[in-house]
Amino acid sequence: MNYKNSIQLTMAFLVSLFIFSSTTIVAQNPTTKTETFKVYGNCEMCQDKIEGALKRKEGVLKKNWNDNTKMLTVTFDPAKITLTQIKQKIADEGYDTDEIQATEAAYNNLEKCCQYKRAKTK
Repeated sequence: MNYKNSIQLTMAFLVSLFIFSSTTIVAQNPTTKTETFKVYGNCEMCQDKIEGALKRKEGVLKKNWNDNTKMLTVTFDPAKITLTQIKQKIADEGYDTDEIQATEAAYNNLEKCCQYKRAKTK
């Protein structure tokens, strides 16, 4: 192997290493967290309200509620907002989560089509 081929091989290796390293750094973001949990609701209007409750919440990066599964997937920065705060914000809009129940007043404030069958409280 001559000197020129050695240099080209070394450069190709370094470029490959750089590209791989950059991709790995972007893919792993230790400052965000993604959680999925139950949020009770009925329809697309519920989806708009549930996701809308988190729209302007600092630290919430992505949210997606599925009206078939009643599951919300949320990506957030735990340094700016906690999962409990996210669930409380949704409950404040009238929607029960797996851990926090909306107040009776907030629930009653929902449109009739959005008033889902509530679990009995303990």
